[in-house]
Amino acid sequence: MKKIILTLVAALGLAAGSAMAAGGGIPLDKAPGKTNDLASLQNGAKVFVNYCLNCHSAAFMRFNRLKDIGLTDQQIKDNLLFTTDKVGETMKAAIDPKQAKAWFGANPPDLTVIARSRAGAGGSGADYLYTYLRTYYRDDTKPTGWNNLVFPNVGMPHALWELQGERRPVFEEHESHGHKTQVFKGWEQVKPGLMTPLQYDQTVGDLVNYMQWMAEPAQNTRKRVGVWVLIFLGLFTVIAWRLNAAFWKDVK
Repeated sequence: MKKIILTLVAALGLAAGSAMAAGGGIPLDKAPGKTNDLASLQNGAKVFVNYCLNCHSAAFMRFNRLKDIGLTDQQIKDNLLFTTDKVGETMKAAIDPKQAKAWFGANPPDLTVIARSRAGAGGSGADYLYTYLRTYYRDDTKPTGWNNLVFPNVGMPHALWELQGERRPVFEEHESHGHKTQVFKGWEQVKPGLMTPLQYDQTVGDLVNYMQWMAEPAQNTRKRVGVWVLIFLGLFTVIAWRLNAAFWKDVK
């Protein structure tokens, strides 16, 4: 019994350590979560295809599924088909896998369900992505020239840096129990981007909304059906209760 308890304690400690490492030690910001906002999803799809699909695939998502967010086949062909000429094809990365492995050390992961796989104790997968894409900063000691507060020593460069510009994290030194620690306080803009900070946050929010929708395109339908099922069960419970009272009212 003692060995089992010690094993459980060790497992919990490792899980907590992994969660801290995955979150980079900073709290995650809440993602917008507007998976039913068609305008946001359409803009997010455009950003995804223009900036993410260069290196990452979404091999379990077909372009024609974007009709579910209000796009027509012609709009998809005219604005989003860069890696294929068929609307029915899956979203494959433009980069050659061998080149990607040589440049980044590993082939960039598929992003179809990344918004679900990154969920943890600190927040949802969407929260992780929303914070991650907004916490890049210049770091000349890294091969890519970039680092990230949520994912320290990340191998991925900042794909959206032209939109956000360059920023520097500001830390404040605190002393606790005789040890000095660096506490993150905010950001200092080094070079402006094409967007204001508010516009960039909104664009990242749209991108994350799309990635959250892409991870489960039927989620809004599932939720709507679930609400109606619960309403039906509630009404049926009342009917069954009254029928039961009527059937047994003369039985003593």
